[in-house]
Amino acid sequence: MSTFVKFTIDEIVCMSEEGRQLIEAAVENGIYIPNLCNYPGIPPKGSCRICTVEINGRHATACTTKVVEGMEIKNITPELEEFRKAVVEILFAEGNHLCPSCEKSGFCELQALAYRYRITVPGFPYMFPKRDVEAWHPKILKDHNRCILCKRCIRGIHNSEGKPIFDFGKRGDKLVINIDPDTSKNISDDLVQKAMDMCPVGAIIRKEIGFKVPIGERRYDIAPIGTEIEN
Repeated sequence: MSTFVKFTIDEIVCMSEEGRQLIEAAVENGIYIPNLCNYPGIPPKGSCRICTVEINGRHATACTTKVVEGMEIKNITPELEEFRKAVVEILFAEGNHLCPSCEKSGFCELQALAYRYRITVPGFPYMFPKRDVEAWHPKILKDHNRCILCKRCIRGIHNSEGKPIFDFGKRGDKLVINIDPDTSKNISDDLVQKAMDMCPVGAIIRKEIGFKVPIGERRYDIAPIGTEIEN
């Protein structure tokens, strides 16, 4: 039998099942905690740190924290919002994100967070890394320029045998996420689309289908990120 616990987020009293992922419990209570690497239904990783909150005076990632009775959580504070803004700025400066020409513009969570934090020019110098576009696969285009290494695709996209379609390549600051040539051989169109939808940016693109939803009618063109939860 499930046990429900009471906790607060920014002094709002909330209830959820004990042990539920904090970021999910917040959504259940109509509260949006900004995040990038987290995705419903796949194990949390805590790699982007954008969902960092203050819990009983200590900082922790909301995606890897489970709710317990009596938690006092701060989600929106000047310190946390400035931290999140800085992380988004770093992700833009560290990669090559050309939003006007990107197929995911309007669906991109990184772009949507930049709008949320009113970022026009990052406060960090652009690195302009030299990265490849992986176009050998018949169904998938992998643009390493836009990849933010959130690992959603590795954690969430598997073939019929349960093996990951994407895997790590290289090490250190050269780390990339590649398409596995063996496990992706017989990937279905539906799984390719799922991979593209799961990617928070424009790093995974389904070939031969583009701009199915016109610019201006896309998810974050219509409403800012998080508002569907907050409303």
